[in-house]
Amino acid sequence: MIEHYLYILAGFVALFYGAEFLVKGASEISLKFGVSPLVVGLTVVAFGTSAPELLVCLDANANGSPDQAFGTIIGSNICNIALILGVGALIRPIKIHRQIIRREVPILLVASIVFVLMLIDREIALWEGSALFAGVMIYVISSLRMSKGEITVDDALEMTPEEIEKAKNSGASAMLMSVVAIIAGLAMLKYGSGWLVEHGSVVASSLGVSEAIIGLILLAFGTSLPELATSIVASRKGEGDIITGNAVGSCIFNILAVIGITAMVMPLAAENINWMDMGVMLAIIAMVLPMMWSRGRLSKIEGVVLLTFYFGYTITRFMIDKDMLSL
Repeated sequence: MIEHYLYILAGFVALFYGAEFLVKGASEISLKFGVSPLVVGLTVVAFGTSAPELLVCLDANANGSPDQAFGTIIGSNICNIALILGVGALIRPIKIHRQIIRREVPILLVASIVFVLMLIDREIALWEGSALFAGVMIYVISSLRMSKGEITVDDALEMTPEEIEKAKNSGASAMLMSVVAIIAGLAMLKYGSGWLVEHGSVVASSLGVSEAIIGLILLAFGTSLPELATSIVASRKGEGDIITGNAVGSCIFNILAVIGITAMVMPLAAENINWMDMGVMLAIIAMVLPMMWSRGRLSKIEGVVLLTFYFGYTITRFMIDKDMLSL
């Protein structure tokens, strides 16, 4: 059994560094070819941070475990809002950009409601996946048009002006290293997601928990590691926009892009959907909006509330699942 735990640990590490390499390499190449930092931040980085979830969902669905795929996205979104924003606010109160409050969080809430409505028949069909993916394309295009003059380079891309200028003026050797970083990142994401799905399933079965719990807790946390690391670093620097933009943006892409692409490759048909999980996902989004709106920031106390909510839900959900399987 120790071998399975080692593979799970290796999967976490591979997903974390795979996402880092993919985003870094793709960002540098995009800047080299004259793409603005804003566009890179809203497209390459946004898709890159959702790459772990995408690879895990594709693997899980292809291996006949759609519940793991659904659990990964639902759990990841709960983790992004409750755990990541909670940790960030606990380290230092987070100032919230007006655009996040007025536009991004409402978009996330609407996308989440649409996602839940699509699951009433326990399936995300090809046309529904296509609709979700079309939604993310509209979101990216509208973000580019509406954010002109509102978002700075630092808000859009976590690189210093010196690093951006260096990427633009990089030579052939630097370009080659960027390509290598992308290839390495994709390979690590592929193997990392495979290890998590395969060995996580074995461990979870031995512990007597369902596939949904594997996705909701284990895979969701693992795929959210890049966002968690970014939250900790950005919070210590006082960069609240990066924390909230990263967490909320990742949730939007998880639903629209990850579920959309996964369903376009192969329709997602859930075997067991716990509507409590759906309700918790919607509740945490609805709860964080007034927190942000009240004073334009998340305080340390609100960070504690979010973390208490996350760990309380995780423990409760695990115990409920164990009790149900023991019947």
